Amino acid sequence: MSNIDPANRHRTPARSRGEPGTCLPRLAPCRRHRALSRLASGAPFLTSLALALTGACAAPADDVAGDAAGANSDPPATQPIEADHFVPSTPENVTWGWFPIDKEPVLRIQSGETVRVNTLTSAGAAQDENPVDFLTGLGIPREEIHQDVLDFWASRDGRPRDVGGGHLITGPIHVEGAEPGDVLAIEILSVETRANWGINSTGARSGVFSTSYPGFREGDPALDIPPESGRHVIHTGMADGVEVAFLADDIHVPLEPFMGILAVAPDPVMGQPGVTAPGVQGSTPPGAFGGNLDVKHLKTGTTVYLPVFHPGGLFYVGDPHGAQGDGEVSGTAIEQSLTGTFRISVRKDRSIEWPMAENDEHYILMGIDIDLDRATRHAVRAVVDFLVEEKGLTPAKALSLASIAVDFRINEVVDITQVVSGFIPKSVFLR
Repeated sequence: MSNIDPANRHRTPARSRGEPGTCLPRLAPCRRHRALSRLASGAPFLTSLALALTGACAAPADDVAGDAAGANSDPPATQPIEADHFVPSTPENVTWGWFPIDKEPVLRIQSGETVRVNTLTSAGAAQDENPVDFLTGLGIPREEIHQDVLDFWASRDGRPRDVGGGHLITGPIHVEGAEPGDVLAIEILSVETRANWGINSTGARSGVFSTSYPGFREGDPALDIPPESGRHVIHTGMADGVEVAFLADDIHVPLEPFMGILAVAPDPVMGQPGVTAPGVQGSTPPGAFGGNLDVKHLKTGTTVYLPVFHPGGLFYVGDPHGAQGDGEVSGTAIEQSLTGTFRISVRKDRSIEWPMAENDEHYILMGIDIDLDRATRHAVRAVVDFLVEEKGLTPAKALSLASIAVDFRINEVVDITQVVSGFIPKSVFLR
């Protein structure tokens, strides 16, 4: 179904539709073998990026039942980015905890078109207790609870829950012309808060302190966190012209909203992380298809590249985060409903095997593995491959540059498979 946002019926003016980028000279060649039996970082490419971007904007007027109270709680009053299409987070557009490969697309678009997508956090929408009782019990006013939270909660019965994760995911979006072996380029034009609150959860055995965490050893102590104090409602709003999370009266955390999940429909292989039933990829572990990457740097102004496994690509987006530190060490970020605007294009000139990204300052090469050491090794290999194939360096010179100029960041360590990314600074290349 093709839904046009009634507040945004205009075309995005940054450039003509169907044009994947204003400065995309080429993709470096990659190794053609698709090693789906291993979790490693694939052969890289990437391009220079030139985007006409605007800042974050407020949610549509009809998106929230009521506005936040208080002088410091109003969202930024800037104009929304115009888009070709709009996809609301209604129950029929949202899946729960997995990436169906045969679901009817919620939208069909042409390559290069823009789409504005609402996403829902599962916090408040997926528990057994009625959302109004649950959220008002946490101190969230009834008028600040989205209608689509209530609608999704009411639709839970009959949804498959024997496999998969807990994320709410909007999609899929079918991109005409995308075929297996192509690349889907997702330009993140804006990411905006829909609500002025989010929830972060902590526990004595949550995140890296869980007994299921790969680094756990018998005898490792738990944190002293009573069960009743582990759920944190965090209000967000404006302070001194900046959108922040009010963690405490004297602690303001700048918001950097991003989508934890950016994915194409996967090619599930039994035995791989998150695949416990034929054809069903759970949403918890990221992989070659993208998914629950939880890379905080995939925000406004970034382009993400994903390999295509099925006709149309079938783009999914969800797990919205208001702010997150690298690692997401408690197991959650500020889980906060967001709206994202994306330009989605098909690239046919090269293929890739694993997700990667770029922004104005960096090429971002990802390594993904159950083992954090292996994920780091894969990220380093991806950086070396990129520097050899795209920049013409020898492997020796590429590894040298990786060691002296590239930052390797632990993006997430709590989603079964772990993500490490190498950030190659574009500024070191004089041409």
